[in-house]
Amino acid sequence: MKSPMATRAMSGCSLFRSSTCCPPLSAFLSRRYFHPRPSTLCGSLRLGHPTPRFRLDGLVFRCDASGRSRFAHSLVDCVMEELAEIRASRRIRASIKMGLPSSKELFEVKLEKRTLQKGLLLEFRKDSQKLLLAVVQKPDGKKNWMVYDQNGTLSSIRPQQVTYVVPGIEDFDHTKIADFVQNAQDLLDPSILECAWVELLENNKSVTAEELAEIIYGSRDPLESYCAHHLLSRDDIYFNTMETKGFCSVYEPRPTVQVEELLHRKLVKEVSEKELEEFVQLLISAKEMPPRSKPSKSSWLIEDKVKRRIEALEAYAIDACRNEEQKKTAGNILKAMGLSKTSSAAVNLLIDIGYFPVHVSLDLLKFNIHTDYSDEVLSAAENLLMLSSDPDENNRKDLTFLKVYAIDVEAADELDDALSATRLPDGRIRVWIHVADPSCLVEPHSIVDREAMRRGTSIFLPTATFPMFPEKLAMDGMSLQQGKLCKAVSVSVTLHEDGSIAEYTVDNSVIRPTYMLTYESASELLHLNLEEEAELRILSEAASLRSQWRRHQGAIDTAMIEPRIKVTNPDDPEPSLSLYVEDQSDPAMRLVSEMMILCGEAIASFGSCNNIPLPYRGQPQSNISVSAFDHLPEGPVRSSAYVRIMRAAEMDFRNPIRHGVLGVPGYVQFTSPIRRYVDLLAHYQVKAFLRGEPIPFSAGELEGMVCIVNMHARVARRLYSSSLRYWLLEYLRRQPRKRKFHALILRFIKDRMAALLLTEVGIQASAIVSVGKQAGDEIVVVVEEAHPRDDVLSIKEI
Repeated sequence: MKSPMATRAMSGCSLFRSSTCCPPLSAFLSRRYFHPRPSTLCGSLRLGHPTPRFRLDGLVFRCDASGRSRFAHSLVDCVMEELAEIRASRRIRASIKMGLPSSKELFEVKLEKRTLQKGLLLEFRKDSQKLLLAVVQKPDGKKNWMVYDQNGTLSSIRPQQVTYVVPGIEDFDHTKIADFVQNAQDLLDPSILECAWVELLENNKSVTAEELAEIIYGSRDPLESYCAHHLLSRDDIYFNTMETKGFCSVYEPRPTVQVEELLHRKLVKEVSEKELEEFVQLLISAKEMPPRSKPSKSSWLIEDKVKRRIEALEAYAIDACRNEEQKKTAGNILKAMGLSKTSSAAVNLLIDIGYFPVHVSLDLLKFNIHTDYSDEVLSAAENLLMLSSDPDENNRKDLTFLKVYAIDVEAADELDDALSATRLPDGRIRVWIHVADPSCLVEPHSIVDREAMRRGTSIFLPTATFPMFPEKLAMDGMSLQQGKLCKAVSVSVTLHEDGSIAEYTVDNSVIRPTYMLTYESASELLHLNLEEEAELRILSEAASLRSQWRRHQGAIDTAMIEPRIKVTNPDDPEPSLSLYVEDQSDPAMRLVSEMMILCGEAIASFGSCNNIPLPYRGQPQSNISVSAFDHLPEGPVRSSAYVRIMRAAEMDFRNPIRHGVLGVPGYVQFTSPIRRYVDLLAHYQVKAFLRGEPIPFSAGELEGMVCIVNMHARVARRLYSSSLRYWLLEYLRRQPRKRKFHALILRFIKDRMAALLLTEVGIQASAIVSVGKQAGDEIVVVVEEAHPRDDVLSIKEI
């Protein structure tokens, strides 16, 4: 004989059934609850409400015909109207007498004591989230029970995992769970809860699952009771759990205000999810487009709702989310795209849709580097070029008779130092270090000066240069230019025969640069030893004297191999790369370096003698004697060892301090005032003294300003270092897989793992080397892996 439950399932029972003992809620509810009306939410969208859409460079996403994509405020307005109608109708329905249980009954009466036993059909929680139906089989130990769940799995559960025991069943066949679940699906209609909530709220009634089943289905049978439990336990809008005892709960209707708020949140969430779905479709469509057809970056920022999500992804990509909400937004997008919630996944997604170029500089975004100037600053710079007069015009020494060499890298745009030399009748050498004079244009505290201080330094990357001053001002008004009269501050130094400073002068000057040379061309001229370039030979001789003198003073030679790489069209997927490796021991580079150090020593002495507050830079000698590395070959190997023991640099703003690494009693950076703000500060101080004016900054003021500027300088160095390494790795990635490279063993890290320098590229890496190799040996390696974005370089000795 079939059970009543099975009979109802087979006969396709009605959702609302009559009952003689307790009339179902369906007998009292208005027809409007169960039939769509023009004022319902979906209906309101169909009857003329605006249909939102996303548009992005030819990609348009409209709402579907049912109006499922809609604005949050429209949905909320509609549901508020629904609730207003519900409240208005309560007075009518309140007169209807229903057979509802009294809320004053004791919970002990409602909460029936139930115990587990074989054959019971129950619901239990698996893995803290998933709910399953199961049939109890037998005890498992003192407290646990073995059950067969709806997936046919036999497992042991604790009583605490049980969320509901279906009443009225004593010996259920676990193979019938699937049929039970299917029959339950036919009865589950969450909209019924709203109707029940209205009636129960008006009558101030609480309810159990069985009681709700009696009300909405007209029966307390197992299927209906389980369906009522299913609706109540999963509802987060209309009902709240008052108390749970054993495996039974009592629910109470939430207050109207709370329901309205929960509905509001739910509808906003639904709209947000729909908009997320449409945004994901935009991303998918953009990913599938050919590279040159993808939407432009600016097109993603037109519509606010698209902009908000794309900016969340960008912030997530560079680990710069402003708040948890932005982080959550980005995480939801990545999850919806089937991607891991990592910054690298966000970066790759933004590259795939064309928002980021393939070789985007993430550090440039992370550090929020200002690459453009405001109109106000540009206007002020233009005015300086057109209107400014030279405050030192009557106090400039005419040095146009000197042959002047400006030596720098080929790509240099800002030329701020040049050199001259002559031999005095007594055989001594006199040199001039001419430094560009931007302080004759820019005054302290002016708008252009404040912008330069905010930047702190020019930033030189393989892909671009971001100057400290606006480009036109730096190039046309400040930089030294070949064949043109240029304003400068010239430091003249006469050397003793041993290379020490015999005397010096500091003057405002006018020069006419004769040659603009690259290091390569200057080295070639030195090698040719041309008679007509005697001044260049004298400079080289002076550099040798200075180098020997400094070494006697304890200077450390830290010359290394430095790579330079130029990237053309960096936004292209495959930009053009030009690699050049500089050897800092090159004669021309040593010449320039020695003259810059000489200038810094002279300015430090000038400041000390005249009691001028300056940013004096020093560096203590290491506790480890440099003689400990005499066994290492000169060059990169020994220099690398020196660098590892060097102590941190120090600053003083009242008196010079010894610079042990350079081997000079005092040092001030002075030769790059167009590129470094600290150098410009030294110019402000020295120039004011030369004019006989009050010194603009006290030692304390200098200290505060330099502290801020040095933070910007550290960011610039880090940005340059990371960008250079990225492009060197990209260069290696493009090389033929079997290409051989020469590598120099700098030191051993552990056992046979060594730090290497790839001499043709100028990049350092680590690898295991063969037995018997020593620091300074050269080996041949191949690149196994090079991944710029992940900063991965793997090499192997062959």
